[in-house]
Amino acid sequence: MLTAHSSLAASREIWFAGGCFWGVEEYYSRIPGVLEAIPGYANGTTKNPSYEQVSTGTTGHAETVRVVYDPARVDLETLARQFFKIIDPFSVNRQGNDRGSQYRSGIYYRDEADRAVLAKIMAAEQAKYQRPFALELLPLTSFYPAEDYHQDYLKKHPKAYCHISFDSLKDIRPKGGQQQDFVQEGWNWSENFTLPSDAELKKRLEPEAYEVTRHGATERPFSGRYWNHTEPGIYVDIVSGEPLFSSKDKFDAGCGWPSFTKPIEPERLSEHRDTSHGMVRTEVKSRMGASHLGHVFPDGPKAQGGLRYCINSAALRFIPLADMDREGYGKYKKLVE
Repeated sequence: MLTAHSSLAASREIWFAGGCFWGVEEYYSRIPGVLEAIPGYANGTTKNPSYEQVSTGTTGHAETVRVVYDPARVDLETLARQFFKIIDPFSVNRQGNDRGSQYRSGIYYRDEADRAVLAKIMAAEQAKYQRPFALELLPLTSFYPAEDYHQDYLKKHPKAYCHISFDSLKDIRPKGGQQQDFVQEGWNWSENFTLPSDAELKKRLEPEAYEVTRHGATERPFSGRYWNHTEPGIYVDIVSGEPLFSSKDKFDAGCGWPSFTKPIEPERLSEHRDTSHGMVRTEVKSRMGASHLGHVFPDGPKAQGGLRYCINSAALRFIPLADMDREGYGKYKKLVE
C-alpha cells in the first residue's frame, strides 16, 4: 500500500534488466519523474536469493531495476525508449564486461496494458535493424530487492565500473513539451555531486550528521541548528553539496524541524516508502549523495502546494545569500532573493 503523498499514490512501475544493475539504477534515478529506482533480482525460481546465489547463474534471476515513476511527469514510452540507449539489444546474456544469464536483457511488466506500449516501442526499435533482438518482454513473475550494499551503489562508489553512458539523459523530452520544460531551469546534468567514501564521511561529519544521513537517524525536535533559522540562503546536502531547499520556501510548521513547502528542484530528491516505527511514511533522500534527509507529509500550507518537507538540520549545510556566488551556487540566487 502506497502512502498518502500524492506523487507516490499516483505512481506506476516497470522493471528493466540491462546487465549490471548498478548503472541501470543510477541512470533511471536521474530521470525527472522517476520516484524510485530499486535494484534487485527478477523472474527467477529461487525465493529471496542472495547476490552470491544469483551470480552462479542457477537461480534464473536477472539483475533488474524496479522503476517507480510519476506518469504525469514522465511516461512509459520515454522510459522504454531510453532503455534502448543504454543496452546492446543483440547481446545474449551479456552487457559490457558482465557475462552470464543473470545479465540478460529484458523488460518486465505487471500491468497487461503496459505490454502493448512496450511491444510497440520494441517493434519500432527492431525495425531499425535486420538482426533479431535478444531481449525479453515478459510479465513480472517475481522481484526481490538486492542487498543494502547494492542500493545506490554508484553514488557510494562513483569510480566503480559501469557499462552505461549517461550522455543520452539530455535527449529526454516530456510528453508534448520541450526539454526546458522537463529539465527545470537550473538543473544541470553535468553537475557531478558524488558521495565520498564512508571513511571520509566519518572523519568529516559530526557523529549526529553521520548517523542521520547514512543510517536514517532522526535528531531530537527543536535541537537542530536550523529549525528556527530565518536567514536568506539555500540549504544543501551536507554530504554531497547538492542544492536542496531555499530559505524562501521555509516555514514554521511547529514541529521542531526545518520545514519547507518544496525543494529547489524535485529531481534533486528521491522518495522511498518507510514503514519503520509502525508508521507508513515517505522518506526523502538526496539523489546524488543518497543522504537520508527526513520525510515529506501532505499537511503543508495548501496555498503553497500542501506539502511539508520535514528535514533534519544535521543533514543540511546552510549557504548564506551573500556567500552563494563564492561557493558556486550563484545561479540559485534568484530562488532566494
